[in-house]
Amino acid sequence: MTTVAAYAAPAAKAPLERTTIERREVGEFDVLIDVKYAGICHSDIHQAREGWGRAMFPMVPGHEIAGVVSEVGAGVTKYAVGDRVGVGCMVDSCRECGNCKDGLEQYCERRPTWTYNSVGKDGEPTHGGYSQKIVVDENYVVRIPDGLALDVAAPLLCAGITTYSPLKYWNAGPGKKVAVVGFGGLGHMGVKIAHALGAEVTVLSQSLRKRDDGLRLGADHYYATSDPKTFEDLRDTFDIILNTVSAPLDFTAFLSLLRTGGAMVNVGLPEEPIQIPLSSVFGNRRSLTSSNIGGIAETQEMLDFCAEHGLGAEIELIDADRINEAYERVLASDVRYRFVIDAATI
Repeated sequence: MTTVAAYAAPAAKAPLERTTIERREVGEFDVLIDVKYAGICHSDIHQAREGWGRAMFPMVPGHEIAGVVSEVGAGVTKYAVGDRVGVGCMVDSCRECGNCKDGLEQYCERRPTWTYNSVGKDGEPTHGGYSQKIVVDENYVVRIPDGLALDVAAPLLCAGITTYSPLKYWNAGPGKKVAVVGFGGLGHMGVKIAHALGAEVTVLSQSLRKRDDGLRLGADHYYATSDPKTFEDLRDTFDIILNTVSAPLDFTAFLSLLRTGGAMVNVGLPEEPIQIPLSSVFGNRRSLTSSNIGGIAETQEMLDFCAEHGLGAEIELIDADRINEAYERVLASDVRYRFVIDAATI
């Protein structure tokens, strides 16, 4: 075992604090990664505060990890020391079920091993990227192309793939009208990616406060959902609505914005249950559905796509001792658009 510094939540809702954790020794197919940057995802806050149910503590969050390989196991063939790599939301899966064999490891029928707040096949809790180093099986590591700086690439390991996967699956592209609900850490990447795919992109945000940023990053239109006229003007407009917010919405109102056969895809996960009248979708073949990150191959595809189109996250780089402050600012929607921790300060 190797002892490394990390930031952990000692208990639910407790402030994160600097500590040490044990990383396993590098196995035959393992890669040791020196973490350079780790994004702060709203999921980290949900889990550290048990918003999604019981969690394991102490918890080291972080599933948007960018770093450099410093050691490889004897059987590793995909990576070498010095390679620029990333780790996203999962670090293993069963590898045997139909979904895993189809490259859909995120939907592993026996549940993936998540990067943190999970239990690995060795029976030990997993710890995430708010740490100096991490050991991961090579099959769950992706390569960060040279065209992407590591700091702006880190959030792509969750925010990038979480928006890229559904946009690809529901065929966002030329001739399609895509609405992105929410313009934050997920939403701003949804806009960038949908625009790069060739779709006509509209942002639906509570206010017009970030309108200039939205148009600069690729949106064709920007509307305030606090204005009732928005729902009148945009009725029956969109092929795809990508909902990135983690709060309850008036789904009936948003579903009315879909064309016949359109889909509203939820990638934000509220902590509270929601109720939706069937009449919101009945009669127009509208769909209310969801998406959860992407498989390893698709994550690599997303990184290559982002490098080709010059798409990195818009970030605010912080030292590790500001993590708790950053959590409060995320909850207050006071970040443009993703906090990234400089792991050198851990």
